[in-house]
Amino acid sequence: MAFLRPGEIVERLKRASAVYVPFGPLEWHGPHMPYGTDALNAESVALGASAKTGGVVWPTQFWGTERERSPQQLASLGFRTDKYVVGMDFPRNLIRSMYCPEEVFALVVREILREIGVLGARLAVLVNGHGAENQIRTFERLTVEANNTTGLRVLFRIAAPRKMLEEGSGEHAAAKETSLLMHLHPQCVDVGQLPAKRVRMKYTDYAVVDGPGFDGKAKAAGYIAKEDDPRVSARPEIGRRIVQQTVLELVGEVRAELRALGRRRSRG
Repeated sequence: MAFLRPGEIVERLKRASAVYVPFGPLEWHGPHMPYGTDALNAESVALGASAKTGGVVWPTQFWGTERERSPQQLASLGFRTDKYVVGMDFPRNLIRSMYCPEEVFALVVREILREIGVLGARLAVLVNGHGAENQIRTFERLTVEANNTTGLRVLFRIAAPRKMLEEGSGEHAAAKETSLLMHLHPQCVDVGQLPAKRVRMKYTDYAVVDGPGFDGKAKAAGYIAKEDDPRVSARPEIGRRIVQQTVLELVGEVRAELRALGRRRSRG
């Protein structure tokens, strides 16, 4: 939308009354990945889906929230259980992530939805690249609120294939997420910033964590598994398949919503 003239926006919304909004914080993703990884992933999914369904893409929102780790997760990651660790801001990180308080994040999302309503669009598609539980709960809560109290229809989607989401806790800056950015923005990824492959990589040293690390099911407590190690298993073609599947699924969901809105209008 930032690159479109007013008439172009109006014309696109006439053809498909949908506005995609990509979200993700500026967040540490290891020393080898860009700071905007989550938002860049969401942006690629939003752009890919809108190219097929029509509508417009709202400027990418580099906003996100996080909470402190539970004692159980701290133990799984290799920290003392009384340590205060928020999200992926592990003590050894070079810089902190730009997390905002949950209540501020909710206000940002609600205001964007209000502005989309003012624009006259009928469907808002919130595309989230960040896996924090409190961020997801905030999106879900505001989606229910908007769908029951406003004339705007809201669809919330995490920027990952359904199968990956159903498998449980996502990884962070490990092989799959590194593969995504190798595909989307290869110039921004440098696995050479990680230690040599012969060095076993601890979660606490680089804040690079696989799913089993978050779930307390790591094969070697506190260390990333070989199959999830970005130095060994990340490939751009893996990232390309993940993006393609996510876009395919989102396109189906958006088209179904637009058809339902069309039926309501014809009955109305």
